[in-house]
Amino acid sequence: MAKLGKRTRAAREAIAGKENVSVEEAVSLIKANANAKFDETVEIAMNLGVDTRHADQMVRGVIGLPNGTGKTMRVAVFARGAKAEEAQAAGADIVGAEDLMETVQGGTIEFDRCIATPDMMPIVGRLGKVLGPRNLMPNPKVGTVTMDVAQAVQDAKGGQVQFRAEKGGVVHAGVGKASFDEAKLVENIRAFVSAVSKARPAGAKGTYMKKVSLSTTMGPGVSVAVDSANAE
Repeated sequence: MAKLGKRTRAAREAIAGKENVSVEEAVSLIKANANAKFDETVEIAMNLGVDTRHADQMVRGVIGLPNGTGKTMRVAVFARGAKAEEAQAAGADIVGAEDLMETVQGGTIEFDRCIATPDMMPIVGRLGKVLGPRNLMPNPKVGTVTMDVAQAVQDAKGGQVQFRAEKGGVVHAGVGKASFDEAKLVENIRAFVSAVSKARPAGAKGTYMKKVSLSTTMGPGVSVAVDSANAE
């Protein structure tokens, strides 16, 4: 077993025996232990009572966090003509059509969000095996296949977060930075949990939210009381 460093041991000791705490206490604990040399991302992980192998139990959605994510989002847009110009004016980092498809097929993916106009989907569809596993495939359900590319770019740049249940029913996302004020992190966390709660699929049976935990990029996780996380 690998030997733990002093910082890691200290962080784990600080949260030892503290389980199912309130969101406020969890935020305070993880911020106190965010000692990396960079501004760590605050991450949330939620274990849901769903089986994603069944289509009627898939959990997917999007939420604009009230205080943003603190992350600079690189946005690519598949569009032509006037829509391409709109995307560029709105601040898209990369705009293209067949040329962008070839770039992605070549293995160069220098963006965090991918948006497309509906007429571009036959082209984008060829990239399913590349973009799908990275959760970058444009989808009308989360507003990334749209004619209003300017708004989609602005939303992505403004702190919008997409979520999707992975194998095992786990949803995870970045909900801010360790440098954020505690109150702003709490607000972001509750907004995210609320969005996941509202996205409960019709096929989900029994307990929907089983476990919620918070951590920073380099820090240990802290389990949060579900009722506290889901408080409106």
